[in-house]
Amino acid sequence: MPALLERTDEFVSMRGKLAELAHDLREDGVSESGGLPEAKAFEARLDEILGWFEAEGIEVKGIAPLLVDFPSMLDGVSVRLCWLEGDRDLAWYHRDELGFAGRRPLR
Repeated sequence: MPALLERTDEFVSMRGKLAELAHDLREDGVSESGGLPEAKAFEARLDEILGWFEAEGIEVKGIAPLLVDFPSMLDGVSVRLCWLEGDRDLAWYHRDELGFAGRRPLR
């Protein structure tokens, strides 16, 4: 879980920085955060983090807010452990066929 939280925190931070930079560039043509090279660097880092999720078997379901699922079994039933941006623990799940609408607490 610590590695996941480290990556998710970085993803959320990079996503916000990129959004601000893109807005500034679009509106004013300049930004205190940099220019096109910095935007490309933020995008590249976001792609690296998404690649890490995939390599770890983590399914990214949404990026704003960040939502990820982990295939698992619970009481002999195939489920997805579910983490949503803002969660500090992996404390939710849903059955495969129900998706986020079927999200329930693990405990």
